[in-house]
Amino acid sequence: MVAALAIAGDLGFNPITDTLTNDKGEQVKLDPPVGDELPVKGYAVEDAGYQAPAEDGSKVEVLVSPTSHRLQLLDPFAAWEGTDLKGLKLLIKAKGKCTTDHISMAGPWLKFRGHLDNISNNMLIGAVNFFNDKTDCVKNQLTGEYGPVPATQRDYKAAGIGSIVVGDENYGEGSSREHAAMEPRHLGVRAVLVKSFARIHETNLKKQGMLALTFADKDDYNKIKEDDVIDIIGLTAFAPNKPLNLVLHHADGSQDTIVVNHSYNDQQIEWFKAGGALNIIRREAAAKAGK
Repeated sequence: MVAALAIAGDLGFNPITDTLTNDKGEQVKLDPPVGDELPVKGYAVEDAGYQAPAEDGSKVEVLVSPTSHRLQLLDPFAAWEGTDLKGLKLLIKAKGKCTTDHISMAGPWLKFRGHLDNISNNMLIGAVNFFNDKTDCVKNQLTGEYGPVPATQRDYKAAGIGSIVVGDENYGEGSSREHAAMEPRHLGVRAVLVKSFARIHETNLKKQGMLALTFADKDDYNKIKEDDVIDIIGLTAFAPNKPLNLVLHHADGSQDTIVVNHSYNDQQIEWFKAGGALNIIRREAAAKAGK
């Protein structure tokens, strides 16, 4: 309509069939627009932006500034020690819904996706603490004081102490956020024990070499106390369809032993033993390169 009004001053003008009067009084028609449907020379270009990988990448070094706040090279996670895990501190007993966004929030934190240590400062800050109904406020068993979840876990890691996270139903639901599994692993959480898992998050935990466990009796969730120190027994015979035992050492000197289940197959157990699926891939690649 705008074109018709601009050319002929008439909204009823049809540029395909109607004529215009030129400065000589002649009736003329507009030539229909033309154009190449495809590039005449095709799409081939000398530089398509593709760079072939090196034939031997073993000597290729990726340089990242050690002072960068956005990027950080990943170090391999440590392999399993070969023993049962004892003396684990309870980091948090999460209450109610705990999605991957509660475990690893998005928003402004996403600028740290390439820096595992920095983004780990959002670990579980959205989870509700069963014992005080607050978020990002848990008891530090080393100091007796309450503080943020990531800072508390960093204290445990600095002291060489592992920890365990306890959760409710459908733990880890929501978007498939790998950082929700990588952050606890990086900060030293050894196991996540819940009433039930969202399937993808459970698998992500396994890939990072974590223990993803479920209560055999969901009522045992109520036996977890704030100051518990926990042992995971049976790992030296870790096998598919074979439950593990948790010994809960309570602050008053009493203890409870509970049965926990898992859904690990043989391959996933190897991930756990190696410290993560990537360590298996790295080991196989090194073996192949050595042949």
